[in-house]
This record gives sequence, C-alpha cells and structure tokens, in this order.
Amino acid sequence: MVNSSILNNSNIKEIAALGNFHVLEHQKDLSVSAGNALDYYFASKMNVRKRQLMLDFNDSSYIVQAGAMQWMSGMVETKSNVKGVGDFLGKMAGSMVTKESGVKPMYYGTGKMMLEPTYKHIILLNVAEWGSIVLDDGLFLACEGSLNQQVVARTNISSAVFGGEGLFNLALSGNGIVALESYVPREELIEVILENDVMKIDGNMAIAWSGSLNFTVEKSGKSLVGSMASGEGLVNVYRGTGKILMAPTAANFTANPAASDSNTGESQSKATSSVEAAGKAIGALSDVLDIFS
Repeated sequence: MVNSSILNNSNIKEIAALGNFHVLEHQKDLSVSAGNALDYYFASKMNVRKRQLMLDFNDSSYIVQAGAMQWMSGMVETKSNVKGVGDFLGKMAGSMVTKESGVKPMYYGTGKMMLEPTYKHIILLNVAEWGSIVLDDGLFLACEGSLNQQVVARTNISSAVFGGEGLFNLALSGNGIVALESYVPREELIEVILENDVMKIDGNMAIAWSGSLNFTVEKSGKSLVGSMASGEGLVNVYRGTGKILMAPTAANFTANPAASDSNTGESQSKATSSVEAAGKAIGALSDVLDIFS
C-alpha cells in the first residue's frame, strides 16, 4: 500500500465527490516566484485555483482523457481500449470532428489514480440521470468504464454552421459517472428540465444536454428581418423532453491566471463578430433563395 500525504495536506481540500470520483482543490498556488506571486494571490481570491480528480479503484475501470494521468498507485493496469484496426480508425476519425482525443486509455484494477491539475472546474454527473448525455467539445475528462461512448451528428447542418457547437459531439450512455472540465463552477451552471417543451439559447452556452433532445439553429423571430431587428439573429433551439446544463456566459478561458487575456479576449471578440456577420449574411441569402424556390 502506498501512503500519500495528499489527503492530509492543509492546502488541499476535497470539494466534491460522487461514487469513487473525488475532486481536490489546491487552496493556494505555493510554487510561485516573486514575479508572479501577486497575480496568483488575487487569482486564488477569485476562486482561480488548481483542481485535480482522484479516482479510487476497487476492481473497477475508468476511461481517461489521453495524457491526463499524473500518478497511480496499487495494482492498476492500462489498456488502449482499441478493439482492432477498424476501431482505431473509427476513433481517430471521431477525434478529428469532436476535438476529443481519439484513443482514450482504460485503467482497471485496485488502487488510486490522480489526474493532472487544471484551473478549470471539475463537474461530476451521473449519466443514468440523463438517459444519455451529449457533451460540448473538450469537456470530457474521465468516466467509468461501464459507460458507452459514441460520436453523434447534428440533425441538420445549420446547427453546425451557425450554432457554434460543431457538427459532431461525444455522447455517453449507460449507468455510471462522468467528470467534465468546465470553465465555470457548478454553482453557476443552470440546469433546465424540458418536458415536451422548447428552449432557445442565444449563443453556445449549453455545455451538455440530453441525447433525447433535438438540437437545431433557427431565427429568433418569424422572419430574418424581424430577427435582425430584435438584435438576436439566430438562436440555438432544443426541443423535446430532457435536460440542459447551461453556463451563464460563453467560454472565455485562460489556463494560466498569471497570463494577461486582454488581447485574447479582443481577438475572440473580433472573431466572434466575424462569424456572426458571416452567419447573418448566409442566413439572409438562404431566405432569399427560399423566396424564389
């Protein structure tokens, strides 16, 4: 048995747990220099802290994002989770369209594993409560090996072109727990439950939603002119029965709290404006073509 001081460290606190998933948070960044100590001090005051996911193995298995493992102890073994050449090619093709690693290793046995630290927030969800869950790009961190993974496509191309969500996403189903890396804390996430209803969101702020929901991108009003006049333009629309996990703002995340993100924010703002302008122009052209069709 390997003894570790990780849980007896006054600077490390367990802030969430579900099943054998434990989220640990470093209260302060202690390994700093005189040049960036001030930035890290105020970062910790604003809840910008390093967090790590620890997994307990009790003859269990977990699928982990490639390269995320920091250390493991006990009788824990790993396998590639690839069943053959065809499966490997399929996983690589999926990684090209979902921004997720194609081959996620599976670890199994008895012991413990610690994943690499991140400044993002780690969210734990029970997939069984969702039926199946569709994840926004780049959120997957780890899940129980009992869960099924597949790449799902949008119901129409408009959701990929205008929705900012991509044409393909990773979907999980089954009975088990998944850990997500979120740019906002769990306390800020809004959980919406739909019962044969409709939810419209201005922007790609939904980070996860039930696989039972139908996702499209539509005009906010009855006509494109009316939508443009309202200032909303195109909105993401979710129909059916299921749940949506929504962030209060769109992603604008900087990994290093000591790095200035002013230029990044300005560039992202310009890029977003350009995409929105292109989307509106294409939407206008589509309406014109509909008139003459």
